[in-house]
Amino acid sequence: MSVFTRIEQSELAAFLADYPVGALVSYCGIPSGIENTNYFVTTANGEYVLTLFETVDPADLPFFLDLIAFLAEHDIPCAHPLRNRAGDYLGRLHGKPAALVARLYGGSVLRPNPDQCAAIGRVLAQLHQAAGRFGRLRENPRGPRWWRKTAGALTERLDPDDRARLAEELRYQALYRFADLPRGIIHADLFRDNALFDGERLTGLIDFYYACTDTWLYDLAITVNDWCSEDDGSLDWTRAGPLVAAYQAVRPTTHMEHGAWPTLLRAGALRFWLSRLADQHFPRAGELTHTKDPLVFRRILDARRQEAPRLRTLFSRRA
Repeated sequence: MSVFTRIEQSELAAFLADYPVGALVSYCGIPSGIENTNYFVTTANGEYVLTLFETVDPADLPFFLDLIAFLAEHDIPCAHPLRNRAGDYLGRLHGKPAALVARLYGGSVLRPNPDQCAAIGRVLAQLHQAAGRFGRLRENPRGPRWWRKTAGALTERLDPDDRARLAEELRYQALYRFADLPRGIIHADLFRDNALFDGERLTGLIDFYYACTDTWLYDLAITVNDWCSEDDGSLDWTRAGPLVAAYQAVRPTTHMEHGAWPTLLRAGALRFWLSRLADQHFPRAGELTHTKDPLVFRRILDARRQEAPRLRTLFSRRA
């Protein structure tokens, strides 16, 4: 993810001495994303990713690291964290909590094809099923309460059209609560840059640091919004159909979920429009940081409003 914190070679070498990975060979910052500091690290024994947690509540870190380890041990392709010599997944570097995980190989795809979308739908359903055995819960920190708080902080910084758009969507979402939908642990951020492919083969999922307990269909909606949207925000049905069908082949969805689908697609777009607006208007200092464009998700939100009558038909399609 983005590099907020510069790490000196000597302090990294000292940190790595507490892990069974051999001597440091090289390292470099990973200049993508917006939340944590990440480095690729090469040692005498292999290649790893180092994460320094910049904004995550330290109290939540054991949940995330234990979840990633659990999923990796249950055949979900994600990077298993390494234990240090004290037996802990979590250490400290440069005064911040830090973790070292095995590096996954492959790259993100900017314009996924239908087969790659189907692979993501399939693994997302498998993740939901596997995480159901994890046995721990975490409230969604970016749910409706966060939406309202963030919108309040942004109101005076937005133009009149965006203020009206935001107020209307918050009013609409407040009419709906889906506590009865199937739920459990979700990834909550399964964007294209959080999945790795080697050609058509999915090699890994990364960045579980928004994982929480919420409705599974909301997780699917977040994923579809990013993987299956055109540049104008409209849904690309040639990608969305295979993704949803592959998900359903593993975890069949219910009629109640089908009814909630258009609203949850809008909710997913709202959540990421708000977070990108907040990053734009309240930036954090960093060495290689960059801000993602809020307009992407404003366009997706507008498109999902217009497309609502057709969206449920995705569940009658097959890959």
